[in-house]
Amino acid sequence: MPLATQSTLTVPVSADDHARGPGAAPVTVVEYGDYECPYCAAARPVLAALIDHSPGHVRLVFRNFPLADVHPFALTAALAAEAAAALGAFWPMHDLLFSKQDRLRDSDLARYAELLGLPGDAVIGDAAQPYGDKIEADFHSGVDSGVRGTPTLFINGRQYTGRVELQSLRAAVSSLVE
Repeated sequence: MPLATQSTLTVPVSADDHARGPGAAPVTVVEYGDYECPYCAAARPVLAALIDHSPGHVRLVFRNFPLADVHPFALTAALAAEAAAALGAFWPMHDLLFSKQDRLRDSDLARYAELLGLPGDAVIGDAAQPYGDKIEADFHSGVDSGVRGTPTLFINGRQYTGRVELQSLRAAVSSLVE
């Protein structure tokens, strides 16, 4: 099983995290991701399929790890996702951002919010700034856990070092469920 023996999640999952899947699932996958990272976009459907094909067994938690030096729109996209979360639409915005990651300017983010039935101005500019602390906390928890790039996954607190493909992830998860 491709789980690191020394790299562990230093900040436990809490109610402040965005989770998809049952809270009582025996396996929790924590993803540190960047909305402008093409590898994170490729991982999104794989992680969704992992949850869908493991009913009740897997919970996915997403934490922001915007690599602003490499991806100039990653931070504003993360702010938009967090602002959408405050309006009850984190996962729809999350999925939309990854599917449209080549267009993440403020005007695009506002339009995506409107597509989700949210006020466009609620996810950009000054309205999104209060969510910077959450993003910074996510980022620092990643750094403290040894995250160096995206996507980085932790399965039940241990860093997953295998390929982000469904078969490999299912094998790692099934060994923890049995």
